[in-house]
Amino acid sequence: METITPGKYIEITYDLYRINPDGTETLVHQIDPAYPEPLVFGVTRGVVIPLEKALQGLKVGDAFDVKATADEAFGHYEKENVVELDKEVFEVDGKFDDKTIKVGARLPMMTADGFKIEGEVIEITPKSVKMDFNHPLADRDVRFKGKVITVRDATEEEIHPAGGCGCHHGGCGCEHDSCGCSDGDGCGCDCGDDCECGPDCDCNDDHNCGDPKCKPGK
Repeated sequence: METITPGKYIEITYDLYRINPDGTETLVHQIDPAYPEPLVFGVTRGVVIPLEKALQGLKVGDAFDVKATADEAFGHYEKENVVELDKEVFEVDGKFDDKTIKVGARLPMMTADGFKIEGEVIEITPKSVKMDFNHPLADRDVRFKGKVITVRDATEEEIHPAGGCGCHHGGCGCEHDSCGCSDGDGCGCDCGDDCECGPDCDCNDDHNCGDPKCKPGK
């Protein structure tokens, strides 16, 4: 039976608990066993280090139970992670997406260097949307308790997925035109004559794409 080592595709199911100041625990998230969480071990970004260490060497059917401090898990609350974005960022076909962009909504977005992040809309003004990109479990110690469902060799596609943006707003396939997706991130823009990226996307020569056919702000 295969064990979990770097480069293995794995699927896990777990319960995630928030550890309260008094030592009690509150269940905050569950991975449905019917839809286990897929990871490429040692490759997937954002895995909590103590969890990754606990998974090393496990086999299908093995259980894990690991705690992580706020420093090791989802970090601490930082005021710098609360930002205001122009409402134009959230336009679809030239119109503000008021069906999706509402106070309390959590939205997947992309940083300029290609990291997927999620933020909560905390305020909408006539000109901007204020978002909090701190993790909901910032400042909290946590506990993962779960089971390994699948272990096998990862495919090249799983290690280096095509269409890495995985989003759907904006010409380059990103959640919104300001997501920072570049041609190196697999968004599907080849920076040729048919480049559809918006003015804020990295797939134009304003951002050193390098292809002279990719015009500024195209």
